[in-house]
Amino acid sequence: MVAEESGPGAQNSPYQLRRKSLLPKRTAACPAKTNMEGASTSATEDFGHRAKRARVSGKSQELPAAPAEHYLEEKLPDEVVLKIFSYLLEQDLCRAACVCKRFSELANDPILWKRLYMDVFEYTRPMMHPEAGKFFQINPEEYEQPNPWKESFQQLYKGAHVKTGFAEHFYSNPARYKGRENMLYYDTIEDALGGVQEAHFDGLIFVHSGVYTDEWIYIESPITMIGAAPGKVADKVIIENTRDSTFVFMEGSEDAYVGYMTIKFNPDDKSAQHHNAHHCLEITVNCSPSIDHCIIRSTCTVGSAVCVSGQGACPTIKHCNISDCENVGLYITDHAQGIYEDNEISNNALAGIWVKNHGNPIIRRNHIHHGRDVGVFTFDHGMGYFESCNIHRNRIAGFEVKAYANPTVVRCEIHHGQTGGIYVHEKGRGQFIENKIYANNFAGVWITSNSDPTIRRNRIHSGKQVGVYFYDNGHGVLEDNDIYNHMYSGVQIRSVREQELKMNGQPYNGI
Repeated sequence: MVAEESGPGAQNSPYQLRRKSLLPKRTAACPAKTNMEGASTSATEDFGHRAKRARVSGKSQELPAAPAEHYLEEKLPDEVVLKIFSYLLEQDLCRAACVCKRFSELANDPILWKRLYMDVFEYTRPMMHPEAGKFFQINPEEYEQPNPWKESFQQLYKGAHVKTGFAEHFYSNPARYKGRENMLYYDTIEDALGGVQEAHFDGLIFVHSGVYTDEWIYIESPITMIGAAPGKVADKVIIENTRDSTFVFMEGSEDAYVGYMTIKFNPDDKSAQHHNAHHCLEITVNCSPSIDHCIIRSTCTVGSAVCVSGQGACPTIKHCNISDCENVGLYITDHAQGIYEDNEISNNALAGIWVKNHGNPIIRRNHIHHGRDVGVFTFDHGMGYFESCNIHRNRIAGFEVKAYANPTVVRCEIHHGQTGGIYVHEKGRGQFIENKIYANNFAGVWITSNSDPTIRRNRIHSGKQVGVYFYDNGHGVLEDNDIYNHMYSGVQIRSVREQELKMNGQPYNGI
């Protein structure tokens, strides 16, 4: 029992808390009287508890607050209130905001929520999650809402966390984390995926800073997995395998999302044949996951970094960096499709992109450069729609088409190829429309060995040798192109069958 305060100033202290007195139960009394100076003889003073609302002209009114309540809600300096609020976790802070308008404003202070947010999620910029499968970081000072930290906290709150070594600490200190009892922490990604299967949570997984090695990550449900770290998130969250494909997406993983992390396949024996079917990302039949803002690296010499294979394989891969791999960067085959946008694909040992066996992707705004082989290679009936890509400085051609491949290439820039711009051979086809093809060594476009592409409305200029070169029964449609400023001829034709080459809509018989 708390002792009664005494002394001359006890009754007037602003910190004096209101208490119920031990007076007998109230009996009938006269109505409260209030003089002009505001002195009160209300029933509250007589009986030690808050009076009921008095009715005046049919409307209810609250009596003035007690001195302590008035001081806490209106007189206590903001700095003191904010200091007190800084010791609260998010649930208690939200409860404090319900007390009064002033507390609501102070409890919404962005600095308070930034501290809580970084303690849980580690991000140094708010990660917005407005809808399923969509994440992006923003600069708080440029955001239209006053408190993006709190808004992002609300959007991400129901996720589970993978944080090596933290789970034991979290669950053994319930008093320290009171109010966060509903949060789930796991030591491994495999454990978190098991929690999804057992329906412990909805499937949003935050993988925190660290290196996670040789976990068996097979995804067959629509989970969302995202890196959580300060600064450049993908650099701090590294998932690596040395024995098996790092991520395998299987049927049932449609609408799955993986983002903001580094994904590596790094076998000890980089050339062993038993790694032939292993990749950083393996996307199989009938699944359409989204891969976003990831760094993808493979040191294996016998398998691509990303393999998309099979009917119904249709991922969305955006804003990824697929570089420095010791084989193909992105491989799309066996009727696979998908959308691949705004990726950086560079310095891969073989092609940056392979499309084979009726693969038919949509590839937009990718930057494909400095490959140690060809930039894009379509062959064996490979197809695809390539739009607004920047393809340059690859060791062989920027774009190669072979063996009945039939891609559509529109509004791309293909330039500074070390042995040429576009190379179509061995019965290759394709439509090349409204591209800029320039500054390539040898030919800007080289068509040979019974190939039959359509080259229409392109600007082909500033080549080190010829603009367009037809050789060894290469033929096709060359129409409405702007060809100029080459070291040798704009168009050179050798060994072409008569009546099989059209320029500007008319048959062209050679020079």
